[in-house]
Amino acid sequence: MALLGQRPQKPAPARIARVRVRAAGPWPGLALAAAGVAVAAGIHRLVPGVPMLTVAVVLGLAAAQLPGTRMWAGGRARPGLTFAAKRLMRVGVVLLGLKLSLRDVLGVGWGTVAMVLVVVAATFFGTWWLGRKLGLPGDQPLLIATGYSICGASAIGAVSDVSRSEERDTAASVAVVTLCGTLAIAVLPLLQGPLGLSDAEFGRWVGASVHDVGQVVATAQTAGGDALGEGVLVKLMRVAMLAPLVAGLALAVRARGARGAGGAGAPGERRPPLVPLFVAGFVAMVAVRSTGWLPGAVLDGAAVAQELLLAAALFGLGSAVDLRSLVRTGGRVGLVGLCAWILVGGVSYAGVCLTR
Repeated sequence: MALLGQRPQKPAPARIARVRVRAAGPWPGLALAAAGVAVAAGIHRLVPGVPMLTVAVVLGLAAAQLPGTRMWAGGRARPGLTFAAKRLMRVGVVLLGLKLSLRDVLGVGWGTVAMVLVVVAATFFGTWWLGRKLGLPGDQPLLIATGYSICGASAIGAVSDVSRSEERDTAASVAVVTLCGTLAIAVLPLLQGPLGLSDAEFGRWVGASVHDVGQVVATAQTAGGDALGEGVLVKLMRVAMLAPLVAGLALAVRARGARGAGGAGAPGERRPPLVPLFVAGFVAMVAVRSTGWLPGAVLDGAAVAQELLLAAALFGLGSAVDLRSLVRTGGRVGLVGLCAWILVGGVSYAGVCLTR
């Protein structure tokens, strides 16, 4: 109770702003994300060679920097954009499982399976080591390594959820992985002839080295239908590695928490599950697709929903990028990204040559 004669204190402006943001809920941010997805879909339709997910990230970055949208994206719309980046990302990853069947994986042969395993392991551990060696902050080494080795921004979102990474680390990692994946669309087709790759071999190389599924499609289709089919299949095998990677990371986080608390978690602290629910959902969708029971119309509808959800999630992640802080570490982040791009491309090319 205030003392007699003391004037009541006025609420701080920052506190008022936080209350207003909470009161607004997620709807302003979700509306902004939906608008971003609509624009991204329109641009993709006008220029089919540019993947919609890539456009969504770029639009999110723009929304966080332009004077007309910067304050809104960082204030009133922030809860909804964070919801999109986390929750919608999980649903999109679950639906991603419907693109993969065990029959397809077993049909490519054990040589290609071994190649994918080596590419994923070499890229992940090599990029992680380099990122730590160059002193990238927070979880950026882990997240960039995940994006390059598995499936770009989708994998980064899944791993950041389990590792409880800072949003700024997630957003910066998405930015550099998306940039290199976009450059691959223009650069890799120019290398098919000099590297002596047939159309099918070029498709396998693209599937093993390019990050996002949409970027693989945009790159591989330049060499025709055979390249596109091989590229998408090999890419989806890399996507299948997401489940064991996230499960292994969850185990590491649990073990680290137990050691930090002397073998027991802090009172009331929730430990991450051994297999996060969305990863279990991803595996379940792979199993459902493998039965062959789902009609093509259902799979097509799920593919559209998955792309829209991931586009909204990537718009939300892009809107969290602070370019000023990114510029401060931009040289190191760019160097790690370039080295990781060379690493995954080189190991993938060697794998394709060995499995001819």
